[in-house]
Formats: sequence, C-alpha cells, structure tokens
Amino acid sequence: MSGFLFNDMIFGPVKSRRLGNSLGINLLPTNRKFCTFDCIYCECGWTPEEETLKAELPSQSQICNALEERLLKMKINNQVPDSITFAGNGEPTIHPDFPGIVEDTLRLRAKYFPHAEVTVLSNSSTIHKDEIFNALNKVDNNILKLDAGLEATFQKINKPRSKDLSLDKIVQQLQKFKQKAIIQTLFVRGEAGGEKIDNTKPAEIVAWLNHIRFIRPRYVMLYPIDRATPAKGLEVVSKEELYKIADQLRDIRVKYSVY
Repeated sequence: MSGFLFNDMIFGPVKSRRLGNSLGINLLPTNRKFCTFDCIYCECGWTPEEETLKAELPSQSQICNALEERLLKMKINNQVPDSITFAGNGEPTIHPDFPGIVEDTLRLRAKYFPHAEVTVLSNSSTIHKDEIFNALNKVDNNILKLDAGLEATFQKINKPRSKDLSLDKIVQQLQKFKQKAIIQTLFVRGEAGGEKIDNTKPAEIVAWLNHIRFIRPRYVMLYPIDRATPAKGLEVVSKEELYKIADQLRDIRVKYSVY
C-alpha cells in the first residue's frame, strides 16, 4: 500500500509543528493503515477494504513495555519530550484496549517525564462511545478532526466507513467535551473520484463556523495538505486563505493556530 507509514510501535521523538518534541505511539499495524475513515488527503494512503486486523494489533502489555523502555532510555540520555502522542497508521481509538493504554501512558508519563503532555490525534469517529470519551477527557490534548461544514462535504473528504456516522453526530459529541476539545481542520480543494471538493467555499465556512461556535473548543488548528495524498487531484490551500478563515474565528472569539 502506498503512503507514509510508521514502522514502529513507539517512534521518534520527532519535531512536530504543533507539539514540539513529540514521542509517538502507534497502536496499529506497522505495515498498513487501519482506520474508520478513508480521507482523500491521508498521508497513510487509502484505507484497505478488509478490516479484520485485530489479531495484528499490539497488545496493551506490549505497548506499555515498549513505551517504558523508550522513556527510560530517553531519561538516561536527558532527552525530554514535550508530548507523548497517540498517532500512527490510522485511528488510535479503535484499538480495543485504548482506555487501558491511556491509563498506562499517564502512569508512565508521571513516572519519567511529569511535565510532558499526553496527546491524542483522533478523527472523532468513536467519541460517541463512553469509554473513548472518558479516556480522551483524561489526556492533556485531545485533538479532534472536523474537516467540513456540510454533510455532503464530510462524506466526500473523510469517507467514513460506517454508514451510521454523520457530521451532525460528531458535532453533537464534540460539544460535550466542554472546551476540552482541540479542533483540527484541514482545508482542501480539488477533485477526487470524479467529484469537485472544496471546504473553503463561503457556504462551507459559514456552516463550519456555526459548528465551532456551538462546540466552543479550547482552540482550533487550521492547516493545509503537507504530504503526498492518495487522491491526486488536490491542491494546497494557501497560507493567506487560511489566515482569512482564521480571522473569522477571531470574530467569534475562538482561539486558533495556523500551520
């Protein structure tokens, strides 16, 4: 499968635009993507059709042991992480032991690097599940995807694998975090699968801003495509356009960062 994949359970630390010196945790297979979405811009490539991968997932104890080994090594080398970050080859919260792994990570963070933050990068597809919602509320940064204002655009950009998942359902759940959520939105335009796609159009931005006003997140991250995408007809939205969108967040008194 083409795309950028993480080849290890624990990777980095890497220099992140958003998170500083970030030590990554990949709860998913190291040889392929495993996700609830099939986003047209995903750096990991397209999501395979067949998703019976539970046997390939690392166990909670394997992850815990690997993380402690890396943190101990970093401690010895005086290599201090700013963030311990759940990222990897797809959606981290679909690991069946995700809540327990979060608890292990918080415990190890407190033991080795108590000033480091614990971050989860999620596509928001599982936050309706109580155990996921509760786990995300325990971390320092739950960075949650919201890439569209309108349902049709959400379906075109993110391509959720579940037919029961709607943009409205995600927005309603995001609001329940009560300013604990950090929203990440990738702005993109172009063509994918023979369809025109543009989440920067005025109607899209108005709808997206209404969602943000309802959610009232801690802040919003705006960013463009940064790596090769599986859909080949996409273009990078300019920094100037991103700042124009960000100005509208300022008008509704929502904090933001543009990357």
